[in-house]
Amino acid sequence: MRFYGTYGKRLFDVTVAGFALIPLAPVFLLCMLAVRLTSRGPVFHVSDRIGANNAHFNMLKFRTMRVDTPQVATHLMTDPSAYVTPVGAFLRKTSLDELPQLVNVLKGEMSLVGPRPALFNQDDQIALRTAAGCHALVPGITGWAQVNGRDDISIERKVELDTWYLRHRSFRLDMAILWKTVRNVFGRQNVRH
Repeated sequence: MRFYGTYGKRLFDVTVAGFALIPLAPVFLLCMLAVRLTSRGPVFHVSDRIGANNAHFNMLKFRTMRVDTPQVATHLMTDPSAYVTPVGAFLRKTSLDELPQLVNVLKGEMSLVGPRPALFNQDDQIALRTAAGCHALVPGITGWAQVNGRDDISIERKVELDTWYLRHRSFRLDMAILWKTVRNVFGRQNVRH
């Protein structure tokens, strides 16, 4: 679909994110309350992430971990569950912690579909993505790597999948990824525990 270039994808992102925030507003508020009432610290976790063309941006999430949690990727922690808040496990399992990223989409820092944004200190992933040309893509809430293994695959495999997405991206593929993401979340597949 030729329309689905840079501007078409952006228009789709803004339309879907904008309309999604309306029915999701009560869920958003309930998540905010749950985080606030069950642990000390801010409602939102703001993390320094790498966006399109390796620019830094602040990615939003509902906070699911204690305020003293180290700023590293979860898979690099010895026992990440030790830092999870009382409501954090539920928010992560249902992916509700990702809802605030709709704001990042509206701001143009993220897309609904694209490679997941690397943490500022994930130098290996950033270097591999840059070498493959994937750094030019706007990062997504979900992506081809997320629906094909998420945290269960290596950084190298994630970059291979991101590169495949770079070469094959289309409206149809984005719809398939979004549909598979919904199925995975409700079927609890490739979802963090």
